[in-house]
Amino acid sequence: MPTLTTNEVTLNYETFGDATKPALIFSNSLGTNYGMWQKQFNYFKHDYFVICYDTRGHGNSTAPQGPYRLEQLGNDVIQLLDHLAVEKASFCGISMGGITGQWLAVHHPHRFNHVIVCNTAAKIGQESAWLERAAAVRANGLSQIAATAATRWFTERFIQSQAAVVANLSHDLAAGSVEGYASCCEALAKADLRADLNTVQIPVLVIAGTQDPVTTVADGEFIQQQIANSQLFAIDASHISNIEQPQAFNQAVADFIQR
Repeated sequence: MPTLTTNEVTLNYETFGDATKPALIFSNSLGTNYGMWQKQFNYFKHDYFVICYDTRGHGNSTAPQGPYRLEQLGNDVIQLLDHLAVEKASFCGISMGGITGQWLAVHHPHRFNHVIVCNTAAKIGQESAWLERAAAVRANGLSQIAATAATRWFTERFIQSQAAVVANLSHDLAAGSVEGYASCCEALAKADLRADLNTVQIPVLVIAGTQDPVTTVADGEFIQQQIANSQLFAIDASHISNIEQPQAFNQAVADFIQR
């Protein structure tokens, strides 16, 4: 696997497709790795130069001592695009990757043609809850978080019908870096873009899961209302909508970036 060492972190990444085609980069959610995008990179690699990476502290990227900041998560994306000599890309991020995408749209709009933010919010949850989770993970590991993740990530019908998929994702979470997970919780604790979104001018698609208990449709509507050149797509899924409803997800993304 190719890697990039920058900003005290080594990022694990993979590319798919022809580097001469338009670039499309995917950013994973908390507690997952870039493998969560398999149904996306297989779909888009024929028409795009697809870039997937493990967020710092996740997958096969390293987990430097935290806490991390949202600015670091965003700048890792810019460094990766620079490394790959990609001047401009479309970006798609989910949950933690979605708030990273909002930060990029605010601070580096010239690097992106489109930004798609999925199952996310301008501020995700409460600072105290994230800091408590970070402390609990550092004290007790990730097994307890992993044991209950499925009910936050997916609808009950998906959990029942796709047990192997759910088990693999839960296993990946349990096997992840404690420091990386906790440090990203600390980044999310401080991340708040509610006052900044009205400066965004580039096209933004907001995908919201109608059954998402973590980041609700109302959270998605807030983002859409703040950004002038944006639209909202509601999808019949819970929090990890790209895995639960890959066909509808892929079609929404494709339609948006082709327009």
